[in-house]
Amino acid sequence: MRKLLPIVILLMFIQLGVKAQQQPQFTHYGFTGLQLSPAYAGITNRPEVLSVYRYQWLGYDASFDGGGAPQTLLISAHTPVRLLHGGVGINLLRDKIANTTLTSAALSYSYHINIGETGKLGLGVQGTVNNIKKGRYRANDEGDPSVPFNSSDTKYDLGAGVWYESEMWYAGAGMINLRKAEYEFANEVTSGASQFLSERHLYVTAGYHFPVSNELIVTPLALMKHDSETFSFETGARATYSEKYWAGLNYRHKEAVSALVGMAMFQDNALRVGYAFDFTVFDRAAKAPTSHEVMLSYRLPEPVVRFRPAIRTPRYFFSK
Repeated sequence: MRKLLPIVILLMFIQLGVKAQQQPQFTHYGFTGLQLSPAYAGITNRPEVLSVYRYQWLGYDASFDGGGAPQTLLISAHTPVRLLHGGVGINLLRDKIANTTLTSAALSYSYHINIGETGKLGLGVQGTVNNIKKGRYRANDEGDPSVPFNSSDTKYDLGAGVWYESEMWYAGAGMINLRKAEYEFANEVTSGASQFLSERHLYVTAGYHFPVSNELIVTPLALMKHDSETFSFETGARATYSEKYWAGLNYRHKEAVSALVGMAMFQDNALRVGYAFDFTVFDRAAKAPTSHEVMLSYRLPEPVVRFRPAIRTPRYFFSK
C-alpha cells in the first residue's frame, strides 16, 4: 500500500484535467509544503512558522513604475491539533507583478490517517480570500474602458489536497481556485470594466531521503505544475549534513538553474535560515539574469500529550 501511494496521488489529480493561471513559484518548494497542499497542515507533528521572500529577475525594467520585477512574500503557519484528528494552517501571500498585486489569506485543515509505523496520510481542504488590485496604467486612449485604473476586486475560493509523509519519503498534491472566481476591474473614468478569470491550478511534489552515512542525507525532489497553457516542472537534490547544514541544486523547466544553501540553529534545529540563487538560462532577452530568495522558519517541539487514557483492570469489576 505504501509503495502505491505516490501513483494513486498522481492519478487522482491528473485525471481532473485542470488548468490555471500562473501562481507564485518558490525555489524553496522543498520547505513550503503548506503552500503546495492544504493536507500538509500539521503532518510533521511540529508547529511551524515560515516566511519566504522572493525577488524575481532582480533589476528587470519593463518601463513600469517600480520596474515591474515580480516580488513575492509568503508567511505560513501550521500545527497539529489532536482534538481535530489532524492539523490546521494559514497562508498569507502578497505577490506583486508590475502594476498588479495579489493579496490572499488561506485557511487549511488536514485530516490525518496513520499508515504503518511511521507513515501519515493527510486529506486537506482550504478556504481562501483573494484580492487582486490593478494599479495605475497609462492608456494610449484616455478613458479606454478596457484599462483599469486603481481598481481592485475581492473573491473567495476553495482548494483541496492530499499529502503522505514518512521518515523516508513524502508525496503530495494540491489544487487551488476550484471555484474559478471571476474578477472585475472598473475604469474610474467610464462605466466599462475588464475581467480576469482565475483558473484551477495543480501542484504535485515528492521527495526521498537517502541516508548516505550517519551524518549525510541526500534528498532528490521534484515539483510538477499545471496551468491553463503550460505544463512545467522543477527537479533537484539537497544534501543535509548532521541535520544542520544543507546545500542543493535545482532545475526549473525552460527557465533557470538554482543553488540553495542553509543551516539550522538552536535546540532541536528549531530555527532554519536558507538562501536560494536562480540564474536565468532560457529567454534571457525578456528577463533579468538572476532571482533571489530568502527563507526563515521556526519549528516548535512536538506537542506533549497532557492526559492519560483510562486504565481498566478486572480488580474493579464487580458482579451482582
